[in-house]
Amino acid sequence: MTTCARSSKELLDASRQFASENRLRSWWALLSTTALLVIVEVAIVRFDTWALRLPLMLLASLTIIREFTIVHDYYHGAILRRSLAARIILYPFSVLLMTPPSIWRQTHNYHHAHTAKLVGSHVGSYVMVTPQLWAKMGSRERFMYRAIRHPLTIAGGYFTVFMLGMCISPFLRSPRRNWQAAFTLIVNWLVTAVLIAKFGFTIFFVTFFAPLSFAMAVGAYLFYAQHNFPDVHIQPRESWSFSRAATESSSFMRMGPMMSYFTGNIGYHHVHHLNSQIPFYRLPEAMAAIEELHDPPTTSLSPTSIAACFRLKLWCPERNRMIGFHEIAT
Repeated sequence: MTTCARSSKELLDASRQFASENRLRSWWALLSTTALLVIVEVAIVRFDTWALRLPLMLLASLTIIREFTIVHDYYHGAILRRSLAARIILYPFSVLLMTPPSIWRQTHNYHHAHTAKLVGSHVGSYVMVTPQLWAKMGSRERFMYRAIRHPLTIAGGYFTVFMLGMCISPFLRSPRRNWQAAFTLIVNWLVTAVLIAKFGFTIFFVTFFAPLSFAMAVGAYLFYAQHNFPDVHIQPRESWSFSRAATESSSFMRMGPMMSYFTGNIGYHHVHHLNSQIPFYRLPEAMAAIEELHDPPTTSLSPTSIAACFRLKLWCPERNRMIGFHEIAT
């Protein structure tokens, strides 16, 4: 792993040349992805055989993931800044994905500013504690901690991460401030009710619930693995460094061209954390140009890598690495 030779400010300054968008390319990404999603959804309805519907449902899920990465960049201001037309397209999509714009900005901006801090990085991310803190936790706290990091929780991200985490919990915590969470939830439930009532459960399942559920599960896992991987480095608050959080605490997830396309290069997560203003299509270019980004900690979507990430539960300062529950006793 390359040690950051420049200060956080110097490294951020080096990345600024890539934080400018090609407006035409941004619009092409948005419009072509939106059009592909509409075409695939129409095809799912028209072809009523499962042999055709299943691959189309998978394609719809992957396209939803790509559309969400575009939403993600738009909220960061990396692409289509101050575009009303983009907002008209992306805000409804964000609501359908149970990602209220105000809640996303609150939690995700906090995540970028505090990721990889030993204490205080849990907002907008998966909570992480040390074995010492684990020993002081009560049975209910331990149950919740295990549940948050459990593979089934991530696989059921539609209900757990998005419906509960992005909508129900924020609204219950502060109803007046987080009214968008309730609005988003009501819209999602209304769409569900209308689709079932007008077109039947099967159409609802194949066009809405199944593609969204798979996309959300993949998205929840990507976010998990990008900050919970074998070589991650977690820093004490008092010595936390922004550049180290980007280069050592955010993974580079190796993917083939197809998955890089559908995930909007989100595998270049260490580059994104260094400068969230870099458009997703310029992340590979920035990585190639900045020496400190050449040798990041890596993971992948292979079954072995996924299993390795899921085994990690606690940060152990003494061993300077993440460990599993089974390692606490030793």
